[in-house]
This record gives sequence, structure tokens and C-alpha cells, in this order.
Amino acid sequence: MTQIPKHLSKVAESDRPPIPRVAGERETLLAYLEWHRETLALKCAGLSQEAVSTRAVPPSTMSLHGLVRHLAGCERWWFRIQFADEDVPLLHYSDDDPDEDFDRLDGDFGEALALWRAECDRSRKIVAAAASLDAQGIGKTTGEPFSLRWMLLSMIAEYARHLGHADLLREVTDGATGR
Repeated sequence: MTQIPKHLSKVAESDRPPIPRVAGERETLLAYLEWHRETLALKCAGLSQEAVSTRAVPPSTMSLHGLVRHLAGCERWWFRIQFADEDVPLLHYSDDDPDEDFDRLDGDFGEALALWRAECDRSRKIVAAAASLDAQGIGKTTGEPFSLRWMLLSMIAEYARHLGHADLLREVTDGATGR
């Protein structure tokens, strides 16, 4: 059973950035998003390729590997494609295979984790370049504008929802809880 290289997946609980209890709106939103991102990495830390790719809660097709792929796609979709209007392809999605992120786990998890981290890094740069939380992107499917504030809250909710799934998957996989 091949372990994921420690430099790609090992994150100590203390490595998560603290969430300030008194801070401005932007700092608070970004701290929550970073905390959720690093919690996802913690849920995957120290597991083998086989373990992160196991669909441990049937009949769901979710796995930790699939969640990392899905959230890399969310980062790209919201920050790069919709907010920054970058012309880049979708990740792990096509009209012919809309559930590719969860269904096709044939790739290396270390590479999926590195891609997710790269998308998070690009998202951070896009947010840093935005003049304010009122900066706007345009929804590709609706044509309606949305603010950076709204998008950050949506991403926090997306991560929070999936971290609940990750909690269950990790606990079923090896009994680890509370990360």
C-alpha cells in the first residue's frame, strides 16, 4: 500500500491558520476559507492512495480523492473562470461526464492534491488583486453579476458542506476523528 508523500499531504492540526475573533470582514472571510482548505488537507493526511480513493460510505460515490478533485474544480470555476474571467478549461467535468470528479479516480492522489493546492494558490492571488469585497464577477451560466464577498461566502459553505462528508469518510476509513 503506497503512502502519499508526506510533503504533499501531511499537515499538522496546528498548521491550520487561526481564525481571528476580531478582524475586518475581508480578513475574517479569508481566514475561514483558509481554515477550511487546510482542514481538507488534514482529512487526507497520512492515508494511502487506496484509502483516499475508497468510496467508504455506500451508496455514495464520494471519496476523499473525489472531494479533492471536486474542490479543485470549484476553486477554478469560481475564482478563475467566473470571477477573473480567465479562459481555462474546467477540471474533472464535461457535459458527457459531469460526475468525473467523483467517478474517475484513476489518477494519482498526490497529483490531485498538488493540483488542488495550485488552484487554491491561484485563487489567493485573484482575491489579493481585487480592490474590495464589492469587486464583481459574472456568472457564466446566469450572466448575473456577483460580488467577491458573495463568492467567498459561497466557497466557505462549499468547503464546510464537503468537510462533513470528509469527516465521515475519514472516520470510516481509519477511525480518525476531530481533525
